[in-house]
Amino acid sequence: MDVRFHLDSNGQDLAIEHRQDVEPILEWNKEARRDEQQSDWGRHVARIPNVIYVKWFDEEHRKGNTQLRMFTPEFDAIVQKKLQDPEWAYLRVDRPKLQAGWR
Repeated sequence: MDVRFHLDSNGQDLAIEHRQDVEPILEWNKEARRDEQQSDWGRHVARIPNVIYVKWFDEEHRKGNTQLRMFTPEFDAIVQKKLQDPEWAYLRVDRPKLQAGWR
């Protein structure tokens, strides 16, 4: 991941830009979705680019969750919720089997 710092023309405000070539990760995800995972224990669920982690972290901070730290159980729960959203389905590598019964 490439991190760049940009100083605003006023000389006081700083913007931080995170850049990453995510194409190899997304291609790996696409290939991994083709493989059936045999076990429910230790299933590989997703491969998430670092820039996405930073994006999700920044979104939470903008919402006021400034006590949040990355890779804590609280952040893991946020990541889990994001991965359930169809918008982020392309990050998932597991193929959930059809489930019968009540949810």
